[in-house]
Amino acid sequence: MGVMYYAEYLHLFERARNAYIRQCGKSYSFVEEQGFFLPVREASIRYRSPGRYDDLVYIRIGISEWGRASIRFVYEIRDELKEKILSTGSTQHAFVTRDGRPCAIPAWFRELCSHIRQPEAGEPLY
Repeated sequence: MGVMYYAEYLHLFERARNAYIRQCGKSYSFVEEQGFFLPVREASIRYRSPGRYDDLVYIRIGISEWGRASIRFVYEIRDELKEKILSTGSTQHAFVTRDGRPCAIPAWFRELCSHIRQPEAGEPLY
């Protein structure tokens, strides 16, 4: 059909999330080495305009919600020129230990992400 496969947006969300954590100063591998994992509890995507095969895209990401043991990332995918929103979405992640038990978000992870400006409630991502 010449448009990006609908599930590919989730792959883009994951890549953006990993890049975000790396931009904060650590890798997701480091988080796992510390004994913490962030499985997806919930994912939502709103498709607004189709991405085309081989298009370059711009992805904006932020943390919209911190729970005691969960975190919500929000995403906006735009065309390369940032003129058109292709999709918006979010993923909620639990913080769990190696054995899969929910745990409080470690203070070092909150601190790690605190220096990047987060979107305000209702603020568009662009």
